[in-house]
Amino acid sequence: MREFKIGDRVIGLDTPPFIIAEAGINHNGDYNKAIQLVDSAKENGADCIKFQYHITSAELIKADIRPGYLSQETLWDITKRIELSADENHKIQEYCKKIGIMYMSTPFSREAADILNAMNVGAFKIGSGECHNIPLLEYIAKMSRPMILSTGMNDIESIKRSVHTIQKHDCPLMLMHCTSIYPTPYDKVHLGAITQLQETFELPIGFSDHSENIYASLASIALGACVIEKHFTVSSEWPGPDIGFSMDSEELSELVSGCKAVYAALGGKKENIPEEQPIKNFAFASVVAIKEIKAGELFSKENIWVKKPGTGEIEAKDFNSVIGKTASTNIDIDQQITHKMIET
Repeated sequence: MREFKIGDRVIGLDTPPFIIAEAGINHNGDYNKAIQLVDSAKENGADCIKFQYHITSAELIKADIRPGYLSQETLWDITKRIELSADENHKIQEYCKKIGIMYMSTPFSREAADILNAMNVGAFKIGSGECHNIPLLEYIAKMSRPMILSTGMNDIESIKRSVHTIQKHDCPLMLMHCTSIYPTPYDKVHLGAITQLQETFELPIGFSDHSENIYASLASIALGACVIEKHFTVSSEWPGPDIGFSMDSEELSELVSGCKAVYAALGGKKENIPEEQPIKNFAFASVVAIKEIKAGELFSKENIWVKKPGTGEIEAKDFNSVIGKTASTNIDIDQQITHKMIET
């Protein structure tokens, strides 16, 4: 699997999961809310906060198209309302640098990509809607910045075409599995696609989670997802089209700590662990006398058995090796059998 880096941060199976708090358009066009989102993402442990860079006239025609999960407004009206200016986006990026959280943004047009490139962003995050947009993918790939490509609404053949387009320009690439249903029902999350993408492309794979809570994100870490992206908001009371399926600050904190815990639990093999010894001492059993035994008497199932603790010389697993042997000394009831008590 190829190494993927954003700046000095290496992202992959051998590093802790990289958590992207997807602010998206949850600021609803309000710069001050965007800054609140940055603060919350930082305070709750996210590695990165991602916005969406919309220039309405560059990415849309003015048609009566309404998002599938909204019907009150046209896509044009929503996009126009949530635009942040170039100056505001630059200020947000500078604020992110100041407080120490990575800034990322998704361009939906050549014009937005040009501005982000001029801002020297560490990477481009490409949304699922652009996964099939070969002209835009090629345009952005030529900028030679790392690209994180979401793959919702696309099958393997479509993704292969997009990957080929990007890799022609020797552009570092990571794929994100996601399902573009908002919110995504559990039976449509399809976490098995993470393994499929790993095996097909031999690239780092992340998970963009649109389900209603963090369960699927945590499960994806166990399957090898090395990036988790999830929409978040400071308050579920804020207005906005994506608020309904966004986690709040508390859930973001739980996501960060949960992903770290799952990652720490991965790997290893079945073996004795030194730290288990104190438990082993009382949980295991040893061979003991269950009757008084005289010197010269044979050990049998009538006079020895196995009892806790496991601190005796002869463990329960070796019980049968004592049967039929001769006692070399008198032994009291409940006395643990030692090797010296057995005639050789």
